[in-house]
Amino acid sequence: MALTRTQKQELLDNYESGLAAAPHAFVLGFTGITVPQVTELRDKVRESGGQYQVVKNTLALRAVDGKGLGELAEQFVGPTAVVYTETDPVAVAKALTDFRKDTPVVEFKGGVVDGQPINADQVESIASLPSRDELIAKLLFLLQSPQTRFVRTLAAIPRSFVVVLDQIAQKQGEG
Repeated sequence: MALTRTQKQELLDNYESGLAAAPHAFVLGFTGITVPQVTELRDKVRESGGQYQVVKNTLALRAVDGKGLGELAEQFVGPTAVVYTETDPVAVAKALTDFRKDTPVVEFKGGVVDGQPINADQVESIASLPSRDELIAKLLFLLQSPQTRFVRTLAAIPRSFVVVLDQIAQKQGEG
């Protein structure tokens, strides 16, 4: 079905406001995927904080020209979908790799993380990284650890003093 000029302009505006503006995006090929599988993929991507969009290649190329995804122009061939997020690329990459384990017809073509292009192999490497929340928790633990040890050391001094006084009192009681 051919698109009218206004429909094409609406799609182009949609692409420019969504995937072209997103700092993190992954380009996928999906030849042979079924409708229930696409629905499951969309749900997983939404749960991880991303957006899944099947794109019309010629319009998508016009929308991303000069932007981060523009460097992946050669990947916009055949049935193409773009998964993008403005928050956590690791969570989205994990969702995509988990889905790909069950549905191998999904093909990673490449992507952009923080405006830097990545190839298909690096998507799985990104998925193996800890999530943003895990990294924050580790950082807080590391920042909190010296203070916790210091407080324990300070609390040990009066405790040790009380133990010494108790032992002195027991020796005097015996003698």
